[in-house]
Amino acid sequence: MSTEISAPMPGTIFQVHVKPGDDVVEGQELLVLEAMKMENPISATASGKVKEVRVNVEDKVATKQVLVVID
Repeated sequence: MSTEISAPMPGTIFQVHVKPGDDVVEGQELLVLEAMKMENPISATASGKVKEVRVNVEDKVATKQVLVVID
């Protein structure tokens, strides 16, 4: 079963720390979302292997937009 990591707020992707195929653990920082001039780390909510990274640095994202999918 896949876990989708979504944006908690609108903003701009500042950093991406993972790529498809990477193994991640729960709580690991996946990317950084810049919103309201603050950097907000987005962490894995489950352990597994990164299936998809749906964003790139400087992408604008909306609230609840899926950013990363973990298997």
